[in-house]
Amino acid sequence: MSASTRVLVIVGIFWAGLPCLAAGEDVLVPRIVGPWWQVAGDPDLGEWTTPGQQPVDFAVWQAADGTWQLWSCIRKTACGGNTRLFYGWQGRKLTDRDWEPIGIAMLADPQYGETPGGLQAPHVIRVAGVYQMFYGDWRNICLARSRDGVTFERVLGEQGRPQLFSEDRHADDVTNTRDAMVLPVGDTYYCYYTAYPDRHGAVFCRTSQDLKTWSKSKVVAAGGLAGDNPYSAECPHVVYHEPSGCYYLWRTQRYGKEAISTIYRSKGPMDFGVNDDRYLVCRMPVAAPEIIFHEGRWYIAALLPSLKGIQLARLDWVPQGP
Repeated sequence: MSASTRVLVIVGIFWAGLPCLAAGEDVLVPRIVGPWWQVAGDPDLGEWTTPGQQPVDFAVWQAADGTWQLWSCIRKTACGGNTRLFYGWQGRKLTDRDWEPIGIAMLADPQYGETPGGLQAPHVIRVAGVYQMFYGDWRNICLARSRDGVTFERVLGEQGRPQLFSEDRHADDVTNTRDAMVLPVGDTYYCYYTAYPDRHGAVFCRTSQDLKTWSKSKVVAAGGLAGDNPYSAECPHVVYHEPSGCYYLWRTQRYGKEAISTIYRSKGPMDFGVNDDRYLVCRMPVAAPEIIFHEGRWYIAALLPSLKGIQLARLDWVPQGP
């Protein structure tokens, strides 16, 4: 179907019905316009394949050669430890279906202090021609790097390890620091991620000017309608919507057939509401979303309801409903 004849379909969005940021302000909210198309499925991991494995948190980016890359954390595999590894796919165009499976892309390596089977949620940005991949090792946010956007190597610090920071306070305090994504704003990088100190999930943020030295963490979203259980602030994803001059945060609460993410809108990148919903604008039936802006169009990638693959759809911005 051509772009000129495609019928746009609104796909399950729930309006929050909450006040705008300012009286009379035209609040825009994201809307999924269909249909979805599947780009990744349930991969063959060889001896590590299991019937219950699930492709979950992922990253999508365009490599130096113009191809589109997707790495997903595959959980419930037979790789040992916490059962997780990274698997990759490649597409010629963002709008292509059924991208080519590339194979296992990365395994946790204990020699670098990573928890066996503990790889979580990759995220990639390009800075001055170099691809920077942020990922979780179950307890820390780590960094890998690539020149071509296809093959990555860990960035080792002074102790010969890739870890950047964690919300863990001591060796026995496992807060599962994970799901990092990085948003450049001017000369500052904002790293959003989740963890659950004292079993309370929240979205944290740290900033850096060089991707090496990071500020102390700040809770930028927690509680409210989305709750504060350990999984109430997963897969935070923030975009800057230039026409409205606002930042939008997606925050996932549930995966699967009853997937739900809550979206917040703020004038600044460091406050989306802590134990209140003053910035909440809507909810969407998606899990682990990643928002992509390419060639003047917005897209959303998310998990399949079956948790057996990853799909994409077009995204639009519309006035908030009543």
